[in-house]
Amino acid sequence: MLWPEIIRRAAKVGADRELVGMYPHRADLPRAVFREAIGRAGTRLWFGGYTSYFVWLEVPDAAATLEAKVNAGADLRFLLGDPDSRVTAERDRLEATPLTLATRIAMTQAEIGKVDAVIPVRLSDRHIAMSVWVFDDEAIVATHIGAGLGQDSVTLHLRRAQDGGVFDRYVEHFESLWADGRPTEPQD
Repeated sequence: MLWPEIIRRAAKVGADRELVGMYPHRADLPRAVFREAIGRAGTRLWFGGYTSYFVWLEVPDAAATLEAKVNAGADLRFLLGDPDSRVTAERDRLEATPLTLATRIAMTQAEIGKVDAVIPVRLSDRHIAMSVWVFDDEAIVATHIGAGLGQDSVTLHLRRAQDGGVFDRYVEHFESLWADGRPTEPQD
C-alpha cells in the first residue's frame, strides 16, 4: 500500500500532467523557454499577449524567424491590445510607466511590419489580465496580478497531454478572443 501512494505523489496524473513549469513572475521564466518554443513550433505560433513587446527584445532576429515560419506554412497570429480602448488607458494609469501599453503595442506592430510575410493581427482589450502564447502543443500563460507589469504576472508553461485538458482550454480561450478581435490593416 505504501508504494502506490508514493508513486501517485511523485507522478503527475490528471490535469496537472500538462504543467511543465510554474513561475511567480513571467520574468522568472527562463528566456530560453520562449526562444525554444518558437524555434520548435512548425504549425502554430499564436501570440496572445497584450503587447507581446518582449518578443522583439528577447528572441534574437525575431522578424526573420517568424518570416521563415510563415513561409514554411505555419499559422502565425498576433492578438494585441486595442491601444485606443478605455481598458488600455485604465491599465496605463495603474502601471504608471513611461513606456505605455499603446507605445509597446505600436512597437510590436512596427516589428511585425518588418516581416516580409503577411501576419494577421487583431486587436482586443478582453485579454488585458491574461496573456496566452501557443506554439504547436506548448503554451505559456501569464495571469496579471494587481497593478504590476506583464513581467510581474504569474506564468504557467504547459504542454498538451490530453483532449479537453488545461492546454486545450487555453487554446479555446485564445480562439474565442481571436474570433471577437478587430482585424487590423497589414503594416507597411
